[in-house]
Amino acid sequence: MLGKGGMAGLMQQAQRMQENLKKAQDEIAAMEVEGQAGAGMVKITITGKHDCKRVQIDAGVMDDKDMLEDLITAAINDATRKLAAQSEAKMGSLGAGMNLPPGMKLPF
Repeated sequence: MLGKGGMAGLMQQAQRMQENLKKAQDEIAAMEVEGQAGAGMVKITITGKHDCKRVQIDAGVMDDKDMLEDLITAAINDATRKLAAQSEAKMGSLGAGMNLPPGMKLPF
């Protein structure tokens, strides 16, 4: 059973963890990630909130509608995967040392 001091320490630890989680979420929201397709012929930049911020299209692909649509789709998917990987790495660093069961990720 936890004593009075043990409970206070546990509450402080929980508060620090909550503050660190909020900080990590804010950092993720502020991120910008660029996805590319067609060797950089199409570039899509998204934010950590999954908002599209910028689209860059090489003039050389403007005359092939089908290819352009495929490249845009691929660039969006690339950016989304990169954002997910960076977000997972950021949140995973918070869980290090907490002895979470395998497969359990933050935030719960």
